[in-house]
Amino acid sequence: MTPTLSSADAWQPLSASDWNAEAAQHLLRRAAWTARPAEVDQAVRDGLTATLDRLFPNEPQLLPKPRQIVRLEEGALTFQQRLKDASADEKRMIQRESRERAQLALQDLSMKWLRAAVKPEQSAFAKWVLFLSDVYVVASEKANSPSHIFLHADIIARHALGAAPELTKAISRSPAMVIYLDLNQSQRTAPNENFARELFELFLLGEGNYSESDIKEAARAFTGYRAQQYSTEFRFVPAQHDATPKTIFGQTAPFTGDGVIDLAYKQPAAAAFLPHEIAKFYLSDSPLPPEYLASLGAIWREAGFNLRFLAQRFFGSRLFFSPEFRGGFIKSPVQYYLGLVQDLQIEVAPLPRYVLNPLRQMGQMLFNPPNIRGWVGGRNWINSSTLAARRALAESLFNTIDEKNLNADEQLDLLAARTDGAKDFTTPLNRFDEFAAVEPSEAAKRLVENFISASADDLLQQNLAQFIATGPATPTERRRRVRRATVALLQSPDYQLC
Repeated sequence: MTPTLSSADAWQPLSASDWNAEAAQHLLRRAAWTARPAEVDQAVRDGLTATLDRLFPNEPQLLPKPRQIVRLEEGALTFQQRLKDASADEKRMIQRESRERAQLALQDLSMKWLRAAVKPEQSAFAKWVLFLSDVYVVASEKANSPSHIFLHADIIARHALGAAPELTKAISRSPAMVIYLDLNQSQRTAPNENFARELFELFLLGEGNYSESDIKEAARAFTGYRAQQYSTEFRFVPAQHDATPKTIFGQTAPFTGDGVIDLAYKQPAAAAFLPHEIAKFYLSDSPLPPEYLASLGAIWREAGFNLRFLAQRFFGSRLFFSPEFRGGFIKSPVQYYLGLVQDLQIEVAPLPRYVLNPLRQMGQMLFNPPNIRGWVGGRNWINSSTLAARRALAESLFNTIDEKNLNADEQLDLLAARTDGAKDFTTPLNRFDEFAAVEPSEAAKRLVENFISASADDLLQQNLAQFIATGPATPTERRRRVRRATVALLQSPDYQLC
C-alpha cells in the first residue's frame, strides 16, 4: 500500500487538532489489545504525547518468574541425580515425569503472561514484547526448557525500551537462543552458521544485505557460546572461541560476537529493518515503500537506536493515523482473546484448557511459534478452522464455567484466583443491562461504538437493532437479545479487524 503522505511528512508528529476519539481508538487497538470507552476518554483528555508516555513507560513492570518454573529450577539438581543413578526403565519414567512438569511450567508461564498482559496499564508494553519476540524468535518445542523460555522473554522485556544493540547482544547470550540456533554445537574448528545467518537475515539487516562470506566469518565470532539444559547461566568457553581476525562487511579485525553486532548496526540496512518489522506487525500486511522505511530508519539512527524513541515516534506519527491504515488489520488470536476479555470486563480464567486450547485452535501457541520466521500473521490467521474457533471462543465467554467438570487442581486454581480478587471469568447476566434498558436502535448504536467504532457501517447497526427489537419487549427477553446481539457482534468480521 502506498501512503498518501510523502516520506518526508510521514513520520512527523500528528497535529493536536487531529487527536480525537477515533484517533485514540485506533492507537489503543493497534498498540494494545482494544479500546474501551473509558480509556479512549482518558487518552483524549491526556493528549497523544502523555498517552504514549503511559503506553511505553520508562520503567515498565516486568513479569515475575512463575511458581512452576521456580519449582522446576529448585528440583533440577535432584532430577539430574535421580537420572544418573536410575536403571533404564527408571530413566524412562523420570524423563516422562520431567516432560510433564515442563509442560505444566510452560502452561503456568503462558497463563501468567496473559493475566499480566490483559491489564490495561500493561497491555501496550506486553504487546511490544510480543512483537520483539516475533523478531528474536525461539520456540519452546526446540529450546525445551521453560526456564530458558522465561529468561528469553525476560531479556527482551528488560531491554525492550532501551538501546537496540544492547538488546541484540543480550539475545545472543540467551540460553534459549543458544540452543535454538545451535550455538552450542559451534566450535572453533567447525563454526555453526545458523545464528550468524539469522542474525543478519531475520534480526538486523534483512535478506540481500550481507554475503555468504559475511555469514561464515561472523559465525567464527560466535564460537564458544554455550548453554545447558538444566542451567539458566550463559557460558563463554574461550578454548572454543576463534579469536583470529575475520573479514566482515569489508572490515578485518579479531571480531567477537558483540563486535559483529556493533558492525552490523553500522550497515545502512540496519536502521530500516526494525521499522519494516514494526509496520508489518502493527500497521499493514502490505510492505511500506523502501523510502518510508529509510526515512524512519534515519530518524531512529540519529536517536541512537533507542527502542522507546522508535515506538513513540512510530505510534505518534501522521502516517500511523492515516485513514488508509485504519480498521483493516486482522487481529492475532492473542489480540482477539485479550481484546474480548477487556471489552467484556472479565478476567482471564486460571484454567489452561479453557484459555490455551482456544488459542492453539485459533493458530497461536504462546512461546512456540511455527519456525524461526515467527508468526506470519495477517490473512494467515483466518481460515475455516480458525474462524470457527474464534466464534466458539466468543460464545464460550458468555457461558458459565461448569465447575463440577473441573478437576481438583483446576478448582484450587479457580479458588486462588477468586481469593486474589478476581470475580468474573465469563460475562455475567447483568453486564449489558444498561443496553437492554434503552430503545433497540440506541442499544445497537452503543454496542457498535463500544466494540467496533463510531464510524462503523450503518448496516451493521441496523441489523443489530432489528434483532434486538424482535420478540417480546420484556426485561428478560430484551436482556437475552442484547446478549445474543453482543455475541454476534463479537463474532462478526468487523470485530476481527482493528
